[in-house]
This record gives sequence, C-alpha cells and structure tokens, in this order.
Amino acid sequence: MEFRKMNGLGNDFVVLDARPRALSISPEQARAIADRKTGIGCDQLIVIEPSTKADVRMRIWNNEGFEVESCGNASRCIADILFAEKRKTVATIDTLGGFLTCEKGGNGLVTVDMGVPRFGWQDIPLSEPFPDTRHIELQLGPIDAPLIHSPSVVNVGNPHCIFWVKDLDIVDLAKAGPMLEHHPLFPERANISLARIDAKDHITLKVWERGAGLTRACGTGACAALVAAARIKLTHRKATVTLPGGDLVVEWRQDDNHILMTGPIAYEFDGFLPAHLAV
Repeated sequence: MEFRKMNGLGNDFVVLDARPRALSISPEQARAIADRKTGIGCDQLIVIEPSTKADVRMRIWNNEGFEVESCGNASRCIADILFAEKRKTVATIDTLGGFLTCEKGGNGLVTVDMGVPRFGWQDIPLSEPFPDTRHIELQLGPIDAPLIHSPSVVNVGNPHCIFWVKDLDIVDLAKAGPMLEHHPLFPERANISLARIDAKDHITLKVWERGAGLTRACGTGACAALVAAARIKLTHRKATVTLPGGDLVVEWRQDDNHILMTGPIAYEFDGFLPAHLAV
C-alpha cells in the first residue's frame, strides 16, 4: 500500500489513504509503522477515510498505537492534499475532535478553523470538579516550593494542561511529561506544555504530546496555549507561538470564539509499505 510522509514544523506523519478501500488499523500496526527503527517512523499515523459530511474523515493514531481526537499540524497537511486534489482553496475535515474548515493561504501556509475551546472541567475532562479551569491545583516539586504549579487546562479537540513558566528548562519535560500525562486528574490523559510569555503577541512553547512524547511542534498545543493565555490576560487574542520546529500564528476570534491556526506544511517522500507493515 502506498503512503505519503509529511510534516508540519517537524511534527511528522505517515499518511494512508483509505478512501479506495477500508483499512482496519490495530494498535500494533500503528506502532509498527510509527517505529523509527523498524518502521517508516512518525509522530502520528494518519488515515484518510470517506465522509458524508466533509471532504474527508481524518483518523489519527499516536506512535504509542492508540487513536486520538485531533492533530492541528496533520490537519494542515491533509488540507493541502485536498487543495491539490480538488483544485480549490477551502477543504473540510471530519475528526473525532470535531469538524474542521481549512483555507489555503500564500507562501505554502494553511489556516485551520479549530472550532471553539471548551473550559468546563467535565469537558476537558478532569476526574474531579474544578469551578475555574484557568488555574487548577497541580504541582511538581517540593510542596512548599514547587517548580511548576497552577496550570491552565482546556480542550481544543483534545485535553491540554499548560504550565506558565519563565524558564522552559525549569523541569526536564522528557521526564516530567509522562508522569503528568498519566496523572489521575486526567482520565483520558493530557498533553502537557510549558509556556513562556515573551510579549502580548508572542509565546514560546514546549510540548509533551499525549502518546507521542516530546514533539517539535504541536498544533493543538499552540492553540491551547494561546487561548489559555488570552483567557487570563497574559496575551492578546492573536499571537505567534514559537515551538522547537518553528512558528504558528494562532487567533482566538472575538466574534465567534473560534480558534484559527496558521502554519506551513512539508512533503517529505512517498513510498510503499513493506510486507511486515501491511495493513
């Protein structure tokens, strides 16, 4: 079976097209394809399926092998495939995390309408009630002098927990990320971010992605950070979010509360799955 390798700011994907014939992806198959030593190698496996309410349905498996709801960087990549196929500048994608509308921009950029953020504790979801999710009770380090604490939480198609820091290296996110991702507060696990506010229109971000680990870029993480920051007046409603892989521009639109994310995509190569990775 053919595949296409793509990335958004270094967040990379193996894309399979299941429109000609249906595919049944097991966790073992997803892990095998994503394995960087014995497979193709990627952060996420993306499968395009037919949809009755959008141009395509997009399904996403993290490299641990479990299916997740949303991926902002992958959405831009799939949108660019659709732009070329359909020779148009607007594409729609149906995901577990919601319905997305994507628009082709200049200079290889794609804008995705990520929908409306959700702030209710039960929508994120959290395992216990928090009346105000702008800050929740969670910390790492000594009780009387925690290294990070009082994160904001939000669901932007998937759950995110953002710690506000002045130093992005205050904790080793490669070590702290797995523990926080699996914290009992997060029944569906969570993406964990360290966010530094550089200006009212600029955030620098490091993300431990749920089921994928440290990533060069996380589109939903950038959206979550901007929305959470604007909600507590740390930034304007539009800002550049800098990740290790590059910049995304995120706007939390005032009139309808939709999140718009703009960034680049890149094609790496096409190929055929070897026999041991057959699906």
